[in-house]
Amino acid sequence: MPPPSETHRPRTRSAAIALNRAVYRFSRHWVVWFLALTGFWVVLPWFAPVFMRLGWEATARAIYWLYSFQCHQLPQRSFFLFGPQSMLSLERIQSLWQNTLDPRVLRQFIGNAEVGFKLAWSDRMVSAYSSIPLAAALWWPLRKRLRALPLWGFALLSLPMFVDGLSHLFSDVAGIDQGFRTANAWLATLTGNRLPATFYVGSALGSFNSWMRLLTGVLFGAGLVWFAFPYLDLAFRQSTAAIEVKFDQAEVRL
Repeated sequence: MPPPSETHRPRTRSAAIALNRAVYRFSRHWVVWFLALTGFWVVLPWFAPVFMRLGWEATARAIYWLYSFQCHQLPQRSFFLFGPQSMLSLERIQSLWQNTLDPRVLRQFIGNAEVGFKLAWSDRMVSAYSSIPLAAALWWPLRKRLRALPLWGFALLSLPMFVDGLSHLFSDVAGIDQGFRTANAWLATLTGNRLPATFYVGSALGSFNSWMRLLTGVLFGAGLVWFAFPYLDLAFRQSTAAIEVKFDQAEVRL
């Protein structure tokens, strides 16, 4: 009978070959895998209101719970499906739910058949995270003609979202949607009140706050892909090249 070490050696070699082949295939098609996984992640929050509409409440609530660790899920800053309006004001939500400014209570409002049901994450999350796979899909065919974005460029594209988010954070110290980012009187003064009042006040779709969350999220997502993906692509290409050399030397077919 052969020693245990000799018995296990072919199994170990077979496992190593299988693992290297799996890494090789993943590395060659890493963008496809990335788009599939992130695409699923950014689409899933849209299914929460769909499932609520269909009456699959347990499944919908599981999605809301899963994304609650990533997003505040405040309803006045979220899109609604299957209702007359795409977004609801805080006052409307308070009349339907509870007259409170406590974010822990407000975030529990999912919606109803009258006003529709909210997505499982906020409008900022929609723009920031959805823009990443979209930017990746645009970057891939252009990758050979685009240089990697320098770190200062990524910082510059991320700065608007940082400033917007930080200003909302300071504004909410006075209470959710009670601070200077609610009425945006400072912006009305700067623009001489030339724009409709609905542009300045609140977070409804088309308002200043809504535009800022959407645009700054897109800038961040695009900047992240432009900065990081050239380095990821280089690392995966080096990985495939190293595995090819290893298999050639071992005279094993990939």
